[in-house]
Amino acid sequence: MKLQDKVVVVTGGAQGLGLTMSLALAARGARLALVDLNRETLDDAVDRCRHAGGEARAYLANIADETQVVAVFEQILEDHGSINGLINNAGVLRDGMLVKARDGEVLKKLSLAEWQSVIDVNLTGVFLCAREAAAAMIRSGSDGVIINISSVSRGGNVGQSNYSAAKAGVAALVVTWARELARHGIRCMGIAPGFINTEMVASMKPEALARMTAKIPLGRLGTAEEIAATALFIFENDYLTGRVLETDGGIRI
Repeated sequence: MKLQDKVVVVTGGAQGLGLTMSLALAARGARLALVDLNRETLDDAVDRCRHAGGEARAYLANIADETQVVAVFEQILEDHGSINGLINNAGVLRDGMLVKARDGEVLKKLSLAEWQSVIDVNLTGVFLCAREAAAAMIRSGSDGVIINISSVSRGGNVGQSNYSAAKAGVAALVVTWARELARHGIRCMGIAPGFINTEMVASMKPEALARMTAKIPLGRLGTAEEIAATALFIFENDYLTGRVLETDGGIRI
């Protein structure tokens, strides 16, 4: 897919990896629909995308809410006339051990609220956004690309029962949707980032960061720009579908 003038929806597009991917798409001339929860950061992201060379609009929505997702995709379609791409990037973390115990005493259990909040955004939200994007692509008869952002944690990571389960589910959906949607000219791919040098990772304690980095065969954290480059590669290579690209420096948790 040539990205010039193509309409691409990016959830969680106002900051972090979402913003970096949006800027890379804008530099290719894409028309961005940025979906996020914070109006101030959204407006700043729109300005940055426009300066990078693409058209961009802001859309406020909670992707875990079906009514809001349906409404925002209807609005995007009304504003742009078509939807050609979706990056399912929005996500949250609520880390915690399944059961935290010491000397046979249970100190804390992962709560249902902590489990559900992550599943709602990181898995159900991905489903809702992909469903609405695919329906719009089919109705307009346009080829499309859906990219799900998974994680190296999909293989299982200590303290991340909720996050690992969601990201494993997201990876499985890549294969399922690729098979279902190919007949409509829609490709579906995934990206599983490793440890990326985002603000969240940079705020870790130095000793914890050093231990984590030591496990990466390439010896360093990844950059948001390297994840964005992977997204561009997927959009622009029309023979890619049904696979998750592990952009992780070779680490295995």
